[in-house]
Amino acid sequence: MARTIAKDHDLKRAQILKSAAKVFADAGYDRASMTQLARECGISKANIYHYYDSKDAVLFGLLETYLSDLRDRVCELDLSGLEAEARLRRIVAEILLAYQGADDEHQVQISAMSALPEEQQTLLRGYQRELVTFMSDAISAVAPEVFAGDAAKLRAATMSVFGMLNWYYMWNSGAGSDAREGYADIVTTLTLNGVKGL
Repeated sequence: MARTIAKDHDLKRAQILKSAAKVFADAGYDRASMTQLARECGISKANIYHYYDSKDAVLFGLLETYLSDLRDRVCELDLSGLEAEARLRRIVAEILLAYQGADDEHQVQISAMSALPEEQQTLLRGYQRELVTFMSDAISAVAPEVFAGDAAKLRAATMSVFGMLNWYYMWNSGAGSDAREGYADIVTTLTLNGVKGL
């Protein structure tokens, strides 16, 4: 007879992944141990192994959940009826709001993804690529004449925006929604005024 799944199975998995983000960010993925993770979770190692069979599986679960949720949250925004500049403002703000409370996940994404097998990295990069493409399309729509036929220029502009957003956690850890929306407005205004001068 197949073992039934506990009612709180998904909640426990989510708790393990959140704890893993903190442990991996604080100790570094290579140095972190399942013992440290169990201590942070407040459960036994055996209980963790019930959900994930290895540290690598925890890392992949953490990054797959984080990046797919981020991709879905941003790329599924309802932008209907918005002009190009308003769409860009909405996307930039949503990314920074999605980053709220995910500083550890963000750091682990940057520092530990390369520890995973190439097949898993490819899947995770696919989520990142979808998000980058979504942003790129929004930037291009603001000034199509600037980027027409110049994919390199569009990529540079897109990655510059992500550069401003992705390092926000380093010098504004714990910033609230109002601060994030304020910074998102600055980033968007810089971008809108900057692309016109390219």
